[in-house]
Amino acid sequence: MTDKETNELIRGVSRHDRHAQQRMLQSYGSMVFGLVGRIITSQEDAEEVYQDVFVKIFRNIDAYDESKASLATWISRIAYNESVSFTRRNKPPIIYVDDSEVDLESIQDDTLARVFQQQDESTILLIEKALDYLPPEELALITMFYFDDKSIKDIAFITESTPSNVATRLSRTRRKLYRIIKSFKE
Repeated sequence: MTDKETNELIRGVSRHDRHAQQRMLQSYGSMVFGLVGRIITSQEDAEEVYQDVFVKIFRNIDAYDESKASLATWISRIAYNESVSFTRRNKPPIIYVDDSEVDLESIQDDTLARVFQQQDESTILLIEKALDYLPPEELALITMFYFDDKSIKDIAFITESTPSNVATRLSRTRRKLYRIIKSFKE
C-alpha cells in the first residue's frame, strides 16, 4: 500500500466510511488475527479480541501518528495490548518456568544458536510445545520477532518499551525456552 493509499484509508476510517473500514479489515485483518491468535490460543476468544482490536482502531484512528510508527506497527500495538490485557483478565493461572531460580545467563549464545537453528521435526515440535509455557508477554515478543519478522524498534514501539529492553528480554526468553526444551528431554 502506498503512502497516498494509506492516508486515504486513514481519512476514510476517520470519517466512519464503511468501505474504508472494510479495506482496513482486508489489509490488516490477517496480520492482527495472526498476532492475537498466537497470544490467545482459544479460537473463540481470539475472534472476540480481534473484533475488539478493530473497534478500537476505528474509534482511535485519529490518534495515529505516522511520525512515530507505520500504520501496521500502530495496529500491532493495539492488537498486542488488547491480547495481553485479555489474557491477564481471563486466563487461569499457569505454572511457568521460574526463571528466578534458573541462572539463564549461564547458557551460552552458541548453545542457543545450535538448538534454535535445527530444522528437524522433533526440535520444531519441542519449540512449539515450549512456547506454551511462556507468559503472554514473552510469547508475544518471540512471535513478533521470529514469526512476524518485526524489528526490535517496532517491537519496542508496540510494547511501549525501549529497543535495548526488548533485546534483553528476547535474549532472556530464548534462554528460558532453551531451559524448557532441555527439561522436556530429561
